[in-house]
Amino acid sequence: MKIHEYQAKEILRRYNVPVPNGKMVTTLEEADSASKSLFSAGNAAVVVKAQIHAGGRGKGGGVKVARSLEDAHSASKTILGMQLITHQTGPEGQKVQRLLIEEASQIDRELYLGLVLDRAAAKYVFMASQAGGMEIEEVAAKDPDAIYKETINPAIGFQPYQARKLAFQLGLKPTQINQAVAFMQGLYKAFVDTDSTLMEINPFITTKDDKLLALDCKINFDDNAMFRHKDLKELRDLAEEDALEVEASKYALNYIKLDGSIACMVNGAGLAMATMDIIEYAGGSAANFLDVGGGANQQQIEQAFGILLSDPNVKAIFINIFGGILRVDVLAQGVVNAARSLNVTLPIILRLEGTNVEEGRKILKQSDLNFQVGETMKDAADLAVAAAKGGK
Repeated sequence: MKIHEYQAKEILRRYNVPVPNGKMVTTLEEADSASKSLFSAGNAAVVVKAQIHAGGRGKGGGVKVARSLEDAHSASKTILGMQLITHQTGPEGQKVQRLLIEEASQIDRELYLGLVLDRAAAKYVFMASQAGGMEIEEVAAKDPDAIYKETINPAIGFQPYQARKLAFQLGLKPTQINQAVAFMQGLYKAFVDTDSTLMEINPFITTKDDKLLALDCKINFDDNAMFRHKDLKELRDLAEEDALEVEASKYALNYIKLDGSIACMVNGAGLAMATMDIIEYAGGSAANFLDVGGGANQQQIEQAFGILLSDPNVKAIFINIFGGILRVDVLAQGVVNAARSLNVTLPIILRLEGTNVEEGRKILKQSDLNFQVGETMKDAADLAVAAAKGGK
């Protein structure tokens, strides 16, 4: 689960990690009031920052520095409501519905700090780099040695000596080392306490008066741990997520929208990935990733159908099921019910194997609906691609 920058900074404040003063606003009137308050407090400038779940906001025109109330008003008016396009939003962009009005900082250096989970090693990794303000993936690709790493054993946690080592590698001044240790340990505690999968401070800045600040913050949480964090779950902004993905989550369906024309319904993430690959191999493209899971019932299958049909780009539906816990006859009956209740006119191609497969095929045949059944995954993929292109 992703959250906004202003929400992430509120979490950091709880752990005594220093962040600039600022306020989230949703209207131009609120933006003007927040800017006036910051200027009245003696700030020479304010920063107007778009709040969307994507990086690259500054390059897309979503972050502006204002040195007067008039400039702040103009920036807020321009950004609020704009369709912000960045390398992470795709060409369609994301509508800006919230702003963070924040005091400008006197930046001396821009650095990077990040915490991630190394799944292969089953340990946390604390990363740091002097190349702050840049995409860390770009830094890793061009100069991997520019990223310093400290592996953390979860049993003993992040140790002060590790923080000091990273601080020295960042080239911080002696007067900043103790600040950096407290800063990093606060980050680590926040990371662990909130069941985060990613925590990035980019840029992590030093100021002209030798202070340290988290100028920007990105936090992703582990969805599977949100039952432990009702307060964090409430931070979810559904407006930032694809409407079909939100609808799918209501029925415990794993759905991700893609750009292709062949809708996929599959049980199991591995089989779903293989299905998308074989569609590509056959000359088509998948419209989605949809894993109904091993224990899907007829209601979930019918809901899944409705979600697939809500995508106007879909020209054919490919159902690839290997029945284990999810019996093939249950799936087949769900498909028949959904096709009838939703009056489906698109071609439906199935590849069925597993528990009660013969009963499932019988249900499809007796339905008198126009299903196409492939004997193998490749056969079914070829049928789906042909159907999506208008073939028979």
